[in-house]
Amino acid sequence: MSQPVKTQPVTLGIDIGTSGVKAVALDAGGAVVASTTRTYPLLTPQPGWTEQRPQDWASATLDALKELAGTLKADGRTPLALGLSGQMHGAVFLDADGEVIRPAPLWNDQRTGAAVDEIEAKIPREELIARTGNRAVTGFQLPKVLWLRQAEPENFARLHKVLLPKDYLGYVLTGNFFTEPSDASGIGALNLTNKTWDTEVLNALSLNVDLFPEVVDSWAVVGQILPEMAAQTGLPVDLKIVAGGGDNAAAGIGLGLGAHRPGVGSVSLGTSGVLFAPLDTPTPDPQGRVHLFAHADGGYNLLGVTLACAGALQWFHDALAPETDFADLLAEAGTVPDGAEGVTFLPYLAGERSPLMNPDLRGSWSGLSLAHRRPHLVRALLEGTVCALSDTYRVMQPLSSLTTLLSTGGGARSDLWLGMVSGALELPVQHIEHAPGAAEGAALLAMPAAGLFPDLKAVMDTLRPGGEAVAAQPMGQALKQHEQALAALPDLNA
Repeated sequence: MSQPVKTQPVTLGIDIGTSGVKAVALDAGGAVVASTTRTYPLLTPQPGWTEQRPQDWASATLDALKELAGTLKADGRTPLALGLSGQMHGAVFLDADGEVIRPAPLWNDQRTGAAVDEIEAKIPREELIARTGNRAVTGFQLPKVLWLRQAEPENFARLHKVLLPKDYLGYVLTGNFFTEPSDASGIGALNLTNKTWDTEVLNALSLNVDLFPEVVDSWAVVGQILPEMAAQTGLPVDLKIVAGGGDNAAAGIGLGLGAHRPGVGSVSLGTSGVLFAPLDTPTPDPQGRVHLFAHADGGYNLLGVTLACAGALQWFHDALAPETDFADLLAEAGTVPDGAEGVTFLPYLAGERSPLMNPDLRGSWSGLSLAHRRPHLVRALLEGTVCALSDTYRVMQPLSSLTTLLSTGGGARSDLWLGMVSGALELPVQHIEHAPGAAEGAALLAMPAAGLFPDLKAVMDTLRPGGEAVAAQPMGQALKQHEQALAALPDLNA
């Protein structure tokens, strides 16, 4: 009699990004054994509006999972659980039949200014920050619900549930409505102390708490894959679906960042620049200049965001130096000293989030002379993005315990850029050769449910990546010039 073939267990993770979905499979040692991506369109029906069709997320995800399932079966690997992650703050509006009512406004959608004003008129900003960790923000989900009520009352009348992007995928896969704290805290109505919906906030806005799904732990099983989804993808019929985390929280899990290591945070030099600092208690900035979210490990995290980081360098390349490789631009910048010989760049090409919270700010170079050349512009651009991160860190520093930063994002391939971060923030910054993203973090969140680890802390302690510290770059002159440029802005001195 032949012996049954032993298969190797894996967990899956999906990340619903703005440009596409990534699906990965990790073995019990945390190694990526298979991955694939699919893209979908971004809709911009009006200036300042960004939307996507949730149905596009679903079809792309199911197609990616089908490919992944085929690869794993051929390699003798068996998926045991699947974790969810994705872009935060989006609003998927569903009717009583679970059908999508309209395209979903996204995290960077700016249509909700009047709704933000309505929230702050009914709930004082200080009280909202104390309850939810954040002031009202145009990109958050809660203002989108109020916008729907005001702008499309016929659609609001049909509204049965509003879901975040990854939680919509959870509904597609399981038929169940759930969310978890890390993503839910970016809605604007989650009480961070007890991690449940704040009924006083919702009552003040005349919203029914039943519009929102039940909140469970990020590592909790929210259901088993529906038979029709298993048949469509080729995944096992007993596959467990795990709640997962918002994209920044899931990426933090991948880096091993959590309340049990409060000294270790992260800096992401992506399209935007992001500082992530874990906390064990919900400690907001009283002015709401940085975000406070629940973290997927059961703790909390501060999140500071400068909107144009590597995106600023991408803009420079595309607009002014399309014939030059990024590596050459960065090498040019390395030939220029701290302060770019008097040139200062303010990186507010798309307004600014932390800590200025001003969508109307715009970018600029100042201090230019006939002696300056392209390397000065690039050096000043890099310094400007790092100075913006330094502004954010000054707000976060008294609230956190950071002693080290791990690096992620495309800009983190530059030791020069990371060294500037280290010099400006006066913190060691470690270069991570293969930094895990949100999809990998989602797969790690699924490992306890798969029985591969006893709990999430064991996963994070065992599988967290290591890195090497980069050399800090002097930033004293750049920081001084940045302060002077900020002081000259009329918007900040009104």
